Amino acid sequence: MFWDNVSGLYDLFETVYNGKVYRGLGQKVAEEIGPGDVVLECACGTGAISTYIAPKCRKLIATDFSAGMLRQTAEKCRAFDNVKVRRADMTHLRCRDNRFDKVVAGNVIHLLDDPCAALKELERVCKPGGKMIVPTYINASEGVNKKAVRLLEIAGANFKRQYDMPSYRQFFADAGYENVSFSVIDGRMPCAVAVITKREG
Repeated sequence: MFWDNVSGLYDLFETVYNGKVYRGLGQKVAEEIGPGDVVLECACGTGAISTYIAPKCRKLIATDFSAGMLRQTAEKCRAFDNVKVRRADMTHLRCRDNRFDKVVAGNVIHLLDDPCAALKELERVCKPGGKMIVPTYINASEGVNKKAVRLLEIAGANFKRQYDMPSYRQFFADAGYENVSFSVIDGRMPCAVAVITKREG
């Protein structure tokens, strides 16, 4: 599996190539987290966002499909007694409806065969009035080095789609989400952070 194979080097690549965004993303997501929150993080990768969420919340369940990535997250989060690391498929979560105050899925939407179905699953487990936080690299944006994207593809990253800011907004509109706010972390490969508040009732 590609993500298992690159798990040990992923942080180094991100830090060297896109460090400003990589750090800024964790900080931006953490701004949405409160001290009483129970948080589910899907596609946690190496725990780059997890380490910013953990100090802010009551409990974090960090999940990924890649065992290699989860080992990195477990190592980074070992100092936090409020973090549990679990293997999970974000398109079929084994937990009850309306469980989490916040649900985070970072930089994964562009890798999924059916991202709309994944959003519905995130919505299912999010409490009414809670938030779904969905950052995604907008690597189709003007000025992004397409050679870097191509190198990742050659290495084995299977991008199903690529977004710029207008197409990312349209993705959520087409999926039926209206109450979405957006912010952008600028850098070599900018990241758009979508925050959806789940309707009550």
